[in-house]
Amino acid sequence: MPKTRYLDRSTPPHVTTLVIIAGLGAMSLNVFLPSLPGMAAYFDADYRVVQLTVSLYLFATAVLQIFIGPISDRYGRRLVLLWTTSLFVLATVGCLLAPTIEVFLFFRMCQAVVAAGFVISRATVRDMVGPEQSASMIGYVTMGMSLVPMIAPILGGALEAAFGWRASFLLLLGSGVIILLIVWADMGETAHSRAASFREQFKQYPELLTARRFWGYCACAGFCAGAFFAFLGGAPFVGTEVFGLSPAVLGFYFGAPAIGYGLGNFFAGRYSVRLGLNRMIMIGCVLCTIGLIFPPLLYASGMTHPVGFFAFVTFVGLGNGIALPNANAGMLSVRPRLAGTASGLGAAIMIGGGSALSVLASSLLVPGSGPYPLQFIMLISSAMSVVAIIYVIRRENQLAQQ
Repeated sequence: MPKTRYLDRSTPPHVTTLVIIAGLGAMSLNVFLPSLPGMAAYFDADYRVVQLTVSLYLFATAVLQIFIGPISDRYGRRLVLLWTTSLFVLATVGCLLAPTIEVFLFFRMCQAVVAAGFVISRATVRDMVGPEQSASMIGYVTMGMSLVPMIAPILGGALEAAFGWRASFLLLLGSGVIILLIVWADMGETAHSRAASFREQFKQYPELLTARRFWGYCACAGFCAGAFFAFLGGAPFVGTEVFGLSPAVLGFYFGAPAIGYGLGNFFAGRYSVRLGLNRMIMIGCVLCTIGLIFPPLLYASGMTHPVGFFAFVTFVGLGNGIALPNANAGMLSVRPRLAGTASGLGAAIMIGGGSALSVLASSLLVPGSGPYPLQFIMLISSAMSVVAIIYVIRRENQLAQQ
């Protein structure tokens, strides 16, 4: 691994910088979720419209990541990250000043530019180390990053109760400014081999898109993470309408998957090199699926306490924490010289699918439905991730025999 010196732009970025780069995107995704009912009241909008702050953000994130990878391959990780973080700060100001829900949704979509941190942090790791080591390092990076989504909803719920929904966006604004300064001071360039043009890069897309293992890893990541994205779309409704939770208490329960995610990232960082990418992905996807079998059974049996649902969502975080670093490393290892492109395209596929599941979950949840629509969407999505990794393993065995 290349030597790094903190706050030295002549060396690769320190691991803590990679953590906070990705952490800002994670905070932007979920810090305000406990405020959704309050935002609906403030803007005098239907809850399903306000919920678009999640699904539209995910959709914009998916689209942007298709282009962020090639752009960072062409112009470098540092320059792209400085521009996107600056644009995030401006978009956050727009959210704070928005007079209507329509204007707010526009600037909320603009905030998705911060998703560059997800792509660039992974591509930077792949620039620095090899495939197995990258899975381990990505695991440690995301383990540190998992503290953000663990704490952010709790903090967001407390801020909502004390100051209203704008407080969460003021927190995002301040965090964006601080992280912009850290990126400027510490983010040394790691993409030293640059593509000649965008046309040249997009000509290489067929090579990536015809690689069946790449699609298999994308499906693993998409379905496994899809269970979590469906949770983001439906849990605010389930928490407030089904379980009657206040914003502060709901924010506390939102920390459940993040606890599992942090633990899963620890296991990914510790065991990925020893056990290999595919075995770790299988373990993560199976754990996620097993955990999601129990909530609908418990609710049907009469256990209607929110713990019966949110406690088992910890397994979603645990499974994602183990599977996603390895699935991401798998995507990048299929065609290593297209690491930035593969990172962006893979993330776009994963988050685009998550956006669709988020919309589906929120559309099926209506008064009287209970938590079942959300629970079954999460379970089916997770089970499909197991099918996807089985496909990848079979494909690798076929290639090994050729």
